[in-house]
Amino acid sequence: MKVKDLYKKARFLNKTIVFPEAGFSDRTIEAVKYLQKKKICKPILIGDESALVLRDKSLINFEIINPKTFQNLDEVVQNLYQKRKEKGLTLEQAQELAVDPYYFSTMLVDMGLADGMVAGAEASTANTVRPALQIIKAKKKGGVVSSCFIMFGKNKFLKDKCLILADCGVIMHPNEDELYQIAVQSVETYRALGFNDPKVAFLSFSSKGSAKDESIDVVRKAYEKFKKTGIICDGELQFDSAMVERVAKQKAPNSPLKGDANILIFPDLNSGNICYKAMQYMGGVNAIGPILQGLNKPINDLSRGCVPMDIVTATAVTILQSQVISTENK
Repeated sequence: MKVKDLYKKARFLNKTIVFPEAGFSDRTIEAVKYLQKKKICKPILIGDESALVLRDKSLINFEIINPKTFQNLDEVVQNLYQKRKEKGLTLEQAQELAVDPYYFSTMLVDMGLADGMVAGAEASTANTVRPALQIIKAKKKGGVVSSCFIMFGKNKFLKDKCLILADCGVIMHPNEDELYQIAVQSVETYRALGFNDPKVAFLSFSSKGSAKDESIDVVRKAYEKFKKTGIICDGELQFDSAMVERVAKQKAPNSPLKGDANILIFPDLNSGNICYKAMQYMGGVNAIGPILQGLNKPINDLSRGCVPMDIVTATAVTILQSQVISTENK
């Protein structure tokens, strides 16, 4: 995958993305300066304008919003209160949450003042996901919100291939229906990037019945449900059976994947999270995410180990997601 192609597609869409951590994240500042210079998006920085410009004079050319002095703060408070009052949120609590950079930024997306949000360089996934789940919510009633990592980079194994790994950041112990939904959402993410050849592998420590366990049964049932979509897929498979042609011929000779999967669905958060980090740090592969899936509008998380260009790439993905979501909602 060539990230320059993602940037080019994102630039064409001319979207507005909000960055809640701009006021306290040097990495975010470096990323938004690149984004604005290359015209990949219109960034909104959340923070105190005087402090930001004092820190970096070039930021005077950016749109900066301080939640505490925002002219439409009352509207933000009221909208937040209306969304959460049935869950017990009081007006006073809404007033406090509305000036939190993560909640405020999520509200800007919800109210249509921004097309998406990127955060998480300086805080845990919960800071990004919690407001998204409470305010933006899932696309479908009863639907899940999951996450994936986009893996790419030139090495002996991947070459120019792009992989989607899911779920690596949100759902700890998915049941068969949740695994199915994660797979569907991961295909949507893969296609949003511009790829049209999804090949989905449902992973396990077993390949086609080589072992028995209740956890494997969950994977098998999810695969059986997903294969009705007509998308090329197989399960349950070990990692090497899904990704290495030579091994696939031995362990799963009838697999339609033939060792060439590009979307990997993990049985639980432990295995998914461990695998993506091992690929990133031991395999030298780029990892972008966690990219949230299944939301009404794109809110995306970052690994706290990210570098500025990871933020840039996550922003481009957010923009591409926003275009797909807006098309679906028409």
